[in-house]
Amino acid sequence: MFFRRQKPGNPTPSQRLDALRQAGFTVSPGQGGVTRVGRAEFAVDLKETDGTLRPDGRAGIVIGGDVASLVDGGYQKFFRTAAGKQKPALADELKGLHDLEEDVKEGLGLESLYNEALGTVSTFYLYDRVQNRDAGVPKRVWETK
Repeated sequence: MFFRRQKPGNPTPSQRLDALRQAGFTVSPGQGGVTRVGRAEFAVDLKETDGTLRPDGRAGIVIGGDVASLVDGGYQKFFRTAAGKQKPALADELKGLHDLEEDVKEGLGLESLYNEALGTVSTFYLYDRVQNRDAGVPKRVWETK
């Protein structure tokens, strides 16, 4: 009986948020049932689905109260908000963003994928010579009038 192992528990979302607070993150409620978790100038919005907390979009830098997404322009990376404000991404900011994403995943008990653990992953890829890449399949010559 002394070899009995304790069963691993399944923490509730509030317990996971408390664990993130103890790890040094700031946790604040947001609009629409979203909870913003941040550290320094970086933040990610979390949403509760099926009793678990999941990121609602990618992490980014906070610019004017909004979480700016990372955009890869092919020649340089930028942080861009939904309102259109943008700022060039610096190497220290990319490292801080990557550290935040990995720490939040660990705190929430989510799995960390190999390709995402190698470095920072952009939200949008907008290369200068690729038109309509994110808009889906472009119209072909015979489909245009």
